[in-house]
Amino acid sequence: MTANKDVEPRPGELRVLHVEDNDLDAELVSQALRKGGFSPSVVVVQSAAGFEQQLRSHPPDVVLADYNLPQWEGMETVEVLRREGMDIPVILVSGALGDITAVECIKRGATDYVLKDGLARLPEAIRRALSEKHVLRLRLQAEEDLARKAEELTRSNADLEQFAYIASHDLQEPLRMVAAYTQLISERYRGRLDADADKFISYACEGALRMQTLIQDLLAFSRVGRAGVSSGLVECDAALAEVLLSLGPALRESGAVVKYADLPTVWANRSQMTQVFQNLIGNAIKFRGDEPPRISVHTEKAGDDWLFSVSDNSIGIAPENVEVIFIVFQRLHTRTEYSGNGIGLAICKKIIELNGGKIWVESTAGRGSTFKFTLPWHSPPERKLRDEEVTAPFPTM
Repeated sequence: MTANKDVEPRPGELRVLHVEDNDLDAELVSQALRKGGFSPSVVVVQSAAGFEQQLRSHPPDVVLADYNLPQWEGMETVEVLRREGMDIPVILVSGALGDITAVECIKRGATDYVLKDGLARLPEAIRRALSEKHVLRLRLQAEEDLARKAEELTRSNADLEQFAYIASHDLQEPLRMVAAYTQLISERYRGRLDADADKFISYACEGALRMQTLIQDLLAFSRVGRAGVSSGLVECDAALAEVLLSLGPALRESGAVVKYADLPTVWANRSQMTQVFQNLIGNAIKFRGDEPPRISVHTEKAGDDWLFSVSDNSIGIAPENVEVIFIVFQRLHTRTEYSGNGIGLAICKKIIELNGGKIWVESTAGRGSTFKFTLPWHSPPERKLRDEEVTAPFPTM
């Protein structure tokens, strides 16, 4: 529905289109409005044709309609307004209107009703109807603004991801050349210049290699969620076993123990699920304390989701950092303390959210961490079918 496009009236002024065939009743209504504090401009019509003509030429603030007229019913005004796309309150003003009929009229779109022997209530009914219309207009405007901003944000994020992908992809080749020739200079001329030259060349090689890693990480992050990534049923037991196999050297070196059993099958992309497990378990190994890492993975049902918990006895995370760690390139430690660029958890967050879940961490510094994430236990086709069943109307007898 569209709002009245005419200029809003000044306080007290009221444009009224009154559907009434009794001149005395029409005058009584006008008097009630004046007594109620309005300065009404009232146009009285008796036919559907007259109503539609006045509606288009002089759109009112409110429509007052007698329920029963010789040629048509007052409720037909609601249908005309709906057909014209006009959001104008309709208040029935009738000599008699039973409760059942009144409720039915409200269901069909009438805003309110006032009996002719109780016209003192009409001004308040109009004020309430105009206030509700104003609130509705503000809400619809807010929803439109929110939808537009969401669309702009989605487009902006897509453009940013596209830029990150192209930039990181196209930067790899020239940087590979820089890294290769810097390494060649280091190997060929180390010791042939002075000590400062060796140190500067070492810095250049380290910087080039670090930049290569950053670009590769950025490319990996931008690939998550790009078109062409297929989803299907993923056995999490098998995915985690694959991760533990690839992390074998780190597990043996650290003495880590990983416990898991009976993980569910979820609808996701297999390679992305292995990324999630690898990042979470790899972090538990990397940020271990004095004791060998003890890591457990278990799941439970939580409504329509699977709730995964990956617990460890690592150095933990301070409360003020539990949100920061999921931001791209946010690090809590220097590179001399721990390697990496701070992108692993950002990738986990992006993967989980793209699959309809959420991820968070519960941790205390020095006492380990538990990373939790949810994934729907229905596949998209099953969720659609279930939603259709829930919203389907009940059968009538």
